[in-house]
Amino acid sequence: MTEIWAHTLVKNEENYIWYAIKSIIDFVDKILVWDTGSSDKTVEIIQSLKGEYGSKIDFKECGNVDIDGYTKLRQEMLNITSADWFIILDGDEVWWRDSIKELTEIIRVRYKTLDSVFTRNYNLIGDIYHYQDDAFGKYEIDEIRGHLSVKAINRHIPGLYTSKPHGQHGYFDKQNILVQDMHPKRRLFLDRKSFLHFTHLKRSGGKSDEKVPKRPMKYKYELSNNFPLDFYYPEAFFLKRPNNIRSPWIEMDIPYKVRAFIDTPLRKVKRRMIYGGTGY
Repeated sequence: MTEIWAHTLVKNEENYIWYAIKSIIDFVDKILVWDTGSSDKTVEIIQSLKGEYGSKIDFKECGNVDIDGYTKLRQEMLNITSADWFIILDGDEVWWRDSIKELTEIIRVRYKTLDSVFTRNYNLIGDIYHYQDDAFGKYEIDEIRGHLSVKAINRHIPGLYTSKPHGQHGYFDKQNILVQDMHPKRRLFLDRKSFLHFTHLKRSGGKSDEKVPKRPMKYKYELSNNFPLDFYYPEAFFLKRPNNIRSPWIEMDIPYKVRAFIDTPLRKVKRRMIYGGTGY
């Protein structure tokens, strides 16, 4: 049977890492969860999950790394992976069960005829109740543009390696071709919003006795689209959670709304210049 692992490299992800791991762990054979110097409750949360799942979670504390060290750790993950395929799971991604089930079933049926699978996601803004319009997603694969990314890769791609610093990081074959630029017939688009992406929300609250960076480079103040009242959220959010796990059902506060009200028109102008159209 085709073996599938997940690679998760984290730092200060206490708000969502528990949900992220819970959302896929039933569908993969192993998850490598390596921490790069968290100073919040991330390590504590991962250790509790390892206590629950045992050897299915490979946990490692790697200490602080720079952008090049990040890439070296990704390569180390790749080197020790004996599975046929691996899924890239960030600590701020929470999947729907039917999405991760479909992805893993596709891999197990077509593992020899595919090199990679990419899919869409909801990019959250402000809180769990709001998301950014897909028209402003900056990624493009096979002339498909939006909030999307390569999430599963065949470990048997000849000469597969990872390179470039964090922020430009990618996976390449022996001819130095990016996975997303390889032969299109060996790349599958899973055309659905497979997970919620919390990259622009506060992913760490920090400890009460110290100041922890709250991801200022990605945190956005912006008014965006509302999910409908009957929107079906990923099942991981409805699991019974330990006391140290933050509830996801926290609405944006008044200071956020005020700043978002000010910043949003400026963002619209910038996006009109980049993408054209009228913004949202």
